[in-house]
Amino acid sequence: MQRERLLTYSEGDNMTLLKEIFEQPTILERLLTSQRENIEVIAQKLQTKEWHYVFLAGRGTSDNAGRYAQYLWGSYNRIPIALGTPSLFSIYGQPPLLKGALVIGVSQSGQSPDILSVIVEGKRQGRPTLAITNDPASPLAQEADFVIDINAGEERAVAATKSYTAQLMVMAILSNALQKDTSFYAPRLDAMSRVPEWVEQCLMLDEQIDHAVQRYRYMDQCVVLGRGYNYATAFEWSLKLKELCYVSAEPYSSADFLHGPVAVIERGYPIMAVNPGGAVYESIYNLLADLQQKRRAEILTISDKTEALDQADIPLPLPQGIPEWLSPIVSIIPAQLVGYHLTQAKGYDTEAPRGLEKVTKTE
Repeated sequence: MQRERLLTYSEGDNMTLLKEIFEQPTILERLLTSQRENIEVIAQKLQTKEWHYVFLAGRGTSDNAGRYAQYLWGSYNRIPIALGTPSLFSIYGQPPLLKGALVIGVSQSGQSPDILSVIVEGKRQGRPTLAITNDPASPLAQEADFVIDINAGEERAVAATKSYTAQLMVMAILSNALQKDTSFYAPRLDAMSRVPEWVEQCLMLDEQIDHAVQRYRYMDQCVVLGRGYNYATAFEWSLKLKELCYVSAEPYSSADFLHGPVAVIERGYPIMAVNPGGAVYESIYNLLADLQQKRRAEILTISDKTEALDQADIPLPLPQGIPEWLSPIVSIIPAQLVGYHLTQAKGYDTEAPRGLEKVTKTE
């Protein structure tokens, strides 16, 4: 099945959310082509500034993108990242001292006042500021010293999908551009160029996922597990299950899960796990094996490892060859499809989650 056929299918389905899920290979390919040079120029300019850590503010999906950056930039660039507390800026009016920080605001719309307040305060304290947004004309972009346009196009669905993966790709490109060891640059760029292809392969799971999630149509609670780079995936997957399916889905690192929450697991309790190959693979695999054998948990797993897929009640395979540092951009695709099809299975409206609007302006 070629990309054109996938897009035709999603358009014919007349569902904005599904259409935007299927747009992601095109969005990511376009982002690499159109924005990489600008991101690299910004990275060069940032390297002339004096900063030692990143203070990053976002809400919801954008905050989850920040979790990915914590692992990616921390590992490859050795840059510590603090996820911001915008209420200290916007509500309490007592922001922390940001000496030595590069201040980053991440927002699809660029309109949320609390994220804007972080950038404003960063500038007031004389810190370099960067906006990562889907609207380069937004208040956030207008205020920041530097702007990266995620170039996802208009996102009409309330549940963010293509803007999330575009934000992750921006984090990956920026990481590569800030890498001090230039010998890593070309191999990492080559790997990023394959991401649209891997995402497209995951979209081919659409029909399989539609059928598989029918067994969860009465599910009202679950646990979502991920660790390392895919800690962000666990949070984003959980968010989609909450906002679309109204499922009380709690995200955990598999390590944190053992410090108390594991006590809730009993026979048939649903666990959604993202566990591609990498440094944390064995720890998650062993935990799931224990929960399945001793407590008879119900397990859905996203992985590229045969033994992990064989272990699961519902296996969702990832393409082979994805480096762990890029796996969150790909592994969220089956999770988005789970959210979409489970919403339909439950009889809810994928286009109008209750109580939500596309742009949330928190103070």
